[in-house]
Amino acid sequence: MKDGELDTVDRQILYYLQQDARATSSSDIAEKLDLSSSTIRTRLKKLETSGIVRGYNVDIDYDLAGYPLYTKIICTAPIPDRDELAKQAREIRGVTAVREIMTGHRNVYVNAIGEDHDDLNRISKDLDALGLEIVDEQLIRDEYVCPYHGFLDEADRPDG
Repeated sequence: MKDGELDTVDRQILYYLQQDARATSSSDIAEKLDLSSSTIRTRLKKLETSGIVRGYNVDIDYDLAGYPLYTKIICTAPIPDRDELAKQAREIRGVTAVREIMTGHRNVYVNAIGEDHDDLNRISKDLDALGLEIVDEQLIRDEYVCPYHGFLDEADRPDG
């Protein structure tokens, strides 16, 4: 499977997985698409092997899990070091996600959680020690993830 060579069935599989991968079986998807479970499993394996499906992540309510502070820390990294610094940032206790931005002064976004402000201060200090310049910090109330509707043709979309 080459980059960008997804057919309609592959895109529909991705759409249904995004809704709730943990509770969605190949049989569930097969029923919705009027295909066999084995066909869905084979296609899913190809999506995983090609790297299109990189993993299955759980959506955690950090507040209920005992980490009431959720922050986005916006940093600047020198372009030649950005990739390595982003990898190192993922190893800091409390960091939940790191996003690299292609251009601009604000080119590394770090999501982090903590029990208290001391946790968030420690994370900021650890990021600074790596060589990331902190530009801004935003305390997040909540974040919602939704499936990308573009994987479905207009006629197959729930709202279409």
